[in-house]
Amino acid sequence: MNLYPLLIDVLKTTLAGAGVVWVAFYLLKPYLDRFEQILTASKAKPAIDPSLMLKLQAYERIVLVIDRINPANMFVRLGAASFQANELHHLVITEIRNEYQHNVTQQVYVSEAVWEILTKLKNDTINIMNEAVRLQPEGARGVDLAKTILQQLSLMQPDPYAAAATIIRTEAHKLMG
Repeated sequence: MNLYPLLIDVLKTTLAGAGVVWVAFYLLKPYLDRFEQILTASKAKPAIDPSLMLKLQAYERIVLVIDRINPANMFVRLGAASFQANELHHLVITEIRNEYQHNVTQQVYVSEAVWEILTKLKNDTINIMNEAVRLQPEGARGVDLAKTILQQLSLMQPDPYAAAATIIRTEAHKLMG
């Protein structure tokens, strides 16, 4: 039995297999390098703390509540012109309380100072509404009530809604480091 032809066949098959592996490796190498870069980059990024994300979302919600209870925005959203003053007053007070109650759980994630700012702003807004509706004559329209309230708010410097939102945004930025 002659081993020489068998050895040549094994050598040919081995070389052909090595050639296929070599070609496949160099075809796939750019993809493997990119995958390694992605893995390295993902390990290098600091992990985002889930509780920080919840806190930031809560601050976001509080700023949204401030915008939604701002009478200037609320009158536009509710269509003040289509109501009598007493109807608009009732609707606005209900909206303010609903917004506050809908977001009451956010106090778990924000500082006590931020929650106090929101609570004071809500209460002050309700007081302004109550005082303005008392000043209206019997049968006044919603537009008249809105005008009275907006005039009162325009006299307040700085704007309490903008000031509150600024304070809250500043505190949220401090959280982000």
